[in-house]
Amino acid sequence: MSIFTGRRKEATAVVRLKKGKGVITVNKKSIDEYFGRDVAKMIVKQPLALADVEQNFDIDVKVNGGGSFGQAGAIRLAISKALIDDNAELRGPMKKAGYLTRDSRVKERKKVGLKKARKSPQFSKR
Repeated sequence: MSIFTGRRKEATAVVRLKKGKGVITVNKKSIDEYFGRDVAKMIVKQPLALADVEQNFDIDVKVNGGGSFGQAGAIRLAISKALIDDNAELRGPMKKAGYLTRDSRVKERKKVGLKKARKSPQFSKR
């Protein structure tokens, strides 16, 4: 059993990968129960589909912070790392697909005198 972490935006995921029947649990719920939208589920399952091992591993995930798509991206990164630890030959295809790159984009901080990071107050001529 191996433990790997993944991050995206404000989300952090810790993944445990073990041999099994393909059951994915996220924060002690099934993946269908945890993620409402199919796109988020698809993002999580992308590395498993690429490696063609959807039914070979049970995956237990603890994730916190961020929104649903940030969490899905963090889980995808952690699962990709775990699969590479299991089979080093997957590194090339995973890297080419972009599953090993930590998406470092985060929200820009609010600046003094502005309404948001870049939005300025409304200009009044009179």
